[in-house]
Amino acid sequence: MLRSVVAVLSGFLSVAVLSLGTDQVLHVLNVYPPWGEPMWSPWLNLLALGYRTVYTVLGGYLTAALAPRRPMKHVAIVGAIGLVLATLGAVVAISVADLGPSWYPVLLAVLSFPSVWIGGVWQQRGRSTDPTSRTLHAASR
Repeated sequence: MLRSVVAVLSGFLSVAVLSLGTDQVLHVLNVYPPWGEPMWSPWLNLLALGYRTVYTVLGGYLTAALAPRRPMKHVAIVGAIGLVLATLGAVVAISVADLGPSWYPVLLAVLSFPSVWIGGVWQQRGRSTDPTSRTLHAASR
């Protein structure tokens, strides 16, 4: 059970830390406006959507790699958590805060589950084609 919790938390937290870390670097470099100010530039929003999607794929990969068994179940849990949080974030961003275009948080929510799933599938395909990975995985059970 502990290994399952670690797999899910590691996948989720890796996405959050990488995303917020990249955001902070881009704010410090004045690529993004200061925190709390709206970001209306479509290009900057596409940049954020791009790296957040890549990080979400990596989070799915990490989750599947760390899962003790049934890796895609663990990936689905991370995807469901991400979908719920991204949807809540979109609702808040659109209805309460005026932080930028509505399409950005909506696309974050829409892409959250498929992105993490792709990462899990990617990891599983690598595991199933690499004989060393299969042997190590079988030994770890």
